[in-house]
Amino acid sequence: MRPVFALGGGVSKFAKARPDKTFQAIIKEAYDYALTDLGLDFPTFTPLVDGSVASYFSDHFTRQLMAGIMAQDYLGLCPKPGHRVEGGGATGGLCLQEAWKSIASGHMDVCVAYGFETMSHVETWKGNEFIALASDVSWDYPVGGFYSGYYAMMVTRHMKEFGTTVEQMASVSVKNHLNAYHNPYAQKRNRYTIADVRAAPMVAWPLTRLDICVMSDGAAAVILASEEGLKRLEAAGAKVTRPLVRVSGIGRGTDAMRMSDRPHVDYDTFLRDYATEMERSSDDTRAYYKKLWDHGTRYPGIHSFRAGRTAGNMAYRHAGIHDPLKELDFIELHDAYTSSEIQTYEDLGLCRYGEGGPFAVSGKAFMPGIDYGLKLPEKPVCPVNPSGGLIACGHPVGATGLMQGVFALWQLQGTIGRHFGDPKLQVRDARRGAIHSHAGTGTYVTVSILEREG
Repeated sequence: MRPVFALGGGVSKFAKARPDKTFQAIIKEAYDYALTDLGLDFPTFTPLVDGSVASYFSDHFTRQLMAGIMAQDYLGLCPKPGHRVEGGGATGGLCLQEAWKSIASGHMDVCVAYGFETMSHVETWKGNEFIALASDVSWDYPVGGFYSGYYAMMVTRHMKEFGTTVEQMASVSVKNHLNAYHNPYAQKRNRYTIADVRAAPMVAWPLTRLDICVMSDGAAAVILASEEGLKRLEAAGAKVTRPLVRVSGIGRGTDAMRMSDRPHVDYDTFLRDYATEMERSSDDTRAYYKKLWDHGTRYPGIHSFRAGRTAGNMAYRHAGIHDPLKELDFIELHDAYTSSEIQTYEDLGLCRYGEGGPFAVSGKAFMPGIDYGLKLPEKPVCPVNPSGGLIACGHPVGATGLMQGVFALWQLQGTIGRHFGDPKLQVRDARRGAIHSHAGTGTYVTVSILEREG
């Protein structure tokens, strides 16, 4: 398996609507940015690309089948190979990993992963209906299964089991919105307080409008290459930032579409198949989980994402990570809801299962040097969503996982200040980061580890 490097990336401006451009032109906005990031122009780069992977969630928003091939043509990549991936909210994460596979396998030396969504072409209620079609249309959907309802149900169970509070969820919103205040590509750049989040219109209790991401128009692109591809690009004049950033681990997990079909596992099975390496090796943590099971807690339940743990553990093994909280310098994770960020803290092993709420207000997931207006008892350890995440950046579904990849690349290159025009969101001396994409109620999850070499 060959090493794979992320060399350049670009994002379009994420916005509620982009009536100024077609979806092809929005993709090219991100693509051109990625080329500029490499110091190459369109005519020079095009002959060097071996192929591409396109990422978009729904044909319904564009009202166009095979939109990927239209983008391929618009980017001047025909007749080179390309294909489209789709996996709900995890589509962008899957796209990056498919491009990684093309290079790691030796099939390509330079591959472009690009994704988009133009969700403004329909009314918000219709967009929510399209997204809800990613639930089981013969089971969940007929009883009013919109995703805000699903996530409200999940977090109320989390609240009952573990004492998670609405203020803990609101602190996630405050953090991510204030991070995005310094990100010019973000859709929502606002300062909020806990009171603001709780006073926002209620969508599905306990989730208010400021607990939930918004629909967006936008695109993102990442250029990946092998060592041979890197030589080819540099010979053509590419200005590759060094140290290089390598995709050092990937992981995926899946789960049943219907939450009612997800089986509980006993304590021994949980420790064997789902616990992180750190959890299994800690006498205190094993005793903690035994107490939960004796009390009646079950895994996965509707308050946890089994696919997230599966993906995280796989990526950690691939990248040689044993203690993610200490060995990762930042994480860009899929925070479609403040509650899902809290649940994902647990899935990714940043804290123990059931302790996501206290972790959210501990300060460990915040950026240093930013005044959030919150009393945080501990210093930042591993900033989560330093870009602002989906809640504040926006969620043009097919672009989201690739947006995370671009921001992670810039963090590891140390170029956030140059790209954002503001250095506040640069994680100091970042050497290793993770990106996490999540679909449905945890049906597809991807985790990819990016690492600075040298």
